[in-house]
Amino acid sequence: MKLPGTMPSEGPQSLSTLPKSRLIVTVVGVLLGLLLAALDQTIVATALPRVVSDLGGFDRFAWVFTAYMLASTAGLPIAGKLSDIYGRKPLYLTGIAIFIAGSILSGTSQTMMQLIIFRGIQGLGAAVIMANAFAVVGDIFPPAERGKWMGVFGAVFGIASIVGPLTGGYIADNLSWRWVFYVNLPVGLVAALVLLVAMPHLRDRSVKRKIDFTGAATLVAAVASLLLALTWAGNTYPWVSPQIAGLLALSAVMLVVFMFVEKQAAEPVLPPALFASRIFNVAMGVTFLTGIGMFGAIIFLPLFIQAVIGASATSSGAVLTPMMFSVVLGSAVSGQIISRTGHYRFLGVTGVILMTLGLYLFSRMGEGTSYGTVVRNMVVMGIGLGATFPTYIISAQNAFPHRMLGIVTSSVQFFRMTGGTFGAAIMGSLLATRMATHMARAVAQAIESGALAPETAAAMSDSAVSSRGMEALNGFSSGGGMLGVPEAVMVPVRTALAVSLHEVFLLAMAVAAVAAVVAVFMREIPLRKSNTEPE
Repeated sequence: MKLPGTMPSEGPQSLSTLPKSRLIVTVVGVLLGLLLAALDQTIVATALPRVVSDLGGFDRFAWVFTAYMLASTAGLPIAGKLSDIYGRKPLYLTGIAIFIAGSILSGTSQTMMQLIIFRGIQGLGAAVIMANAFAVVGDIFPPAERGKWMGVFGAVFGIASIVGPLTGGYIADNLSWRWVFYVNLPVGLVAALVLLVAMPHLRDRSVKRKIDFTGAATLVAAVASLLLALTWAGNTYPWVSPQIAGLLALSAVMLVVFMFVEKQAAEPVLPPALFASRIFNVAMGVTFLTGIGMFGAIIFLPLFIQAVIGASATSSGAVLTPMMFSVVLGSAVSGQIISRTGHYRFLGVTGVILMTLGLYLFSRMGEGTSYGTVVRNMVVMGIGLGATFPTYIISAQNAFPHRMLGIVTSSVQFFRMTGGTFGAAIMGSLLATRMATHMARAVAQAIESGALAPETAAAMSDSAVSSRGMEALNGFSSGGGMLGVPEAVMVPVRTALAVSLHEVFLLAMAVAAVAAVVAVFMREIPLRKSNTEPE
């Protein structure tokens, strides 16, 4: 049966013969699908308290995020390879279908365990969508014209980071939390319908239809084990526990097996030829390292703004709005510059340097920092981060034949997301460890100055009271009495948190500085002006 929009031609260059209106409609459909996947990374956050109060299972609520991130990260390279084999259109539509199914199931969940499983299904759909979205742009436009569109697609993630938490909070306050998932249905159906009608079905007939099942299985095992270890370390289990050591060892063993399998495979999931390219290796290294720094800012900056300096916001999503608008601006402008000039190396290096500077400015913030200063720092960070989104995807895509577009694109995204997970785990563990040290010091100083009574300080050693103090900070209390925690307790908690976050931002800055050094080694080659295979 012939899909609507199927074209008889076999080569990706046939897209250039399509009417401009049809190309635009196709891009709109792809953008809707990408927005669907990007929104679900953030929209659930502000609705989680309602979910927990309804379903229970507070001890497992973090898995609502973890299941989604595990599935979406591990599935990226596999989805990218499958799209190279079978074409972008059937894979994209399949991804939307899986995502919609996961959304319906998540909305009907009756237990926390059901929700976790169904979020994993959503994550698989998101992996297929994200792996194909940027590759579709590569099918439609050659590298020389791709920058302006990559900037727009990268901006979708910034928009989703702003709209997601705000939308989730509004739905949770005014409707049932289940509508956080049901709202995906109309968007997904419209995207699927648009793509079904307008998007041509093209695939390279020279790519062998052989799936590397062994490679896929070992890659999933290696990635899942690593991400589980990083997610649990410092939270569920200590970093030096047998559980974490066992998961890391399993990940290392599976990685070695995967590398061996890929060398023997006729159509490897992650071709070793990718790593023979210096351009790809630099893009991989920079996106992994900037992923660490990006999550260091996104996760911990709202805590600093609202808990340390007390700049209350109407919702948790509004806090990062200046930075996310800057990400959108940086991504869109850098994409336009790449398309107009044909050069990407300078932008890639400059973007990471600006990001490093932004994280340095974060590390200089303290309890006396004004919100205006924080906004300035977020703008610097956001513009730099946004500039990296189109730059490293385009540089990697341009270094390989068009028939490898899907796997190249998904691999760059895979390393960015893995870096983000790694950064969240490492920095979260650092915050918890340093918080305990600085809390003890702040309490001692408060007792010495007479601001805190010794009996109150003794009560703070109880984990329940300390937990309530952190809950008050997470609730963005700028005064005493919230959750029954007196201001005398909140002051040392706030002081300890400020110093601890200073160290977290310093670590993120150091990682970004390493990324800037790696970026210098990027080799620039002329951007291809067509999608025909290079000789």
